[in-house]
Amino acid sequence: MSNETILMFHPTFGILGMIAAVWVFVDTLTLQPGNPNGTARIHRVALIAAALIWLAYIFGGYWYVNFYGADKAIIKAGPWPFAHSLFMETKEHLFFMVLLMATFLPIATSGEAAKRPSGRVVVLWSSALLVLMALAMEGAGAFINMGVKVGLLAKMA
Repeated sequence: MSNETILMFHPTFGILGMIAAVWVFVDTLTLQPGNPNGTARIHRVALIAAALIWLAYIFGGYWYVNFYGADKAIIKAGPWPFAHSLFMETKEHLFFMVLLMATFLPIATSGEAAKRPSGRVVVLWSSALLVLMALAMEGAGAFINMGVKVGLLAKMA
């Protein structure tokens, strides 16, 4: 598998995990009392969200360890060194929170927790925070990608 393919799996799994977290949020928000199928579906989708976020981490981590060094050098030598020093450094630290939230979401949706009003609030906040953090990670990734592009363009000029 090429490094470009590995790199494309990273945001793909991340976005799919984020979409699943939005699904959890909407299903929890619209859950009708006494609907056992709704809570079971919320839990299944929360498990899917967690699995997808973990896959994004695994592919992104593999790519980072094995291939990011060359891109880092291009970014730091180019006109957008902040793409690494701000955005990649932020991603390197923020992803732990994303993994924690993704792992917590299925726990919060298990059993009877999502049926109780207080449990629903926890699920709503957990899924919303996961979505917001995933959006921040995607945005940071866009800046890093652009840092490589402008670095390569600067080399050509």
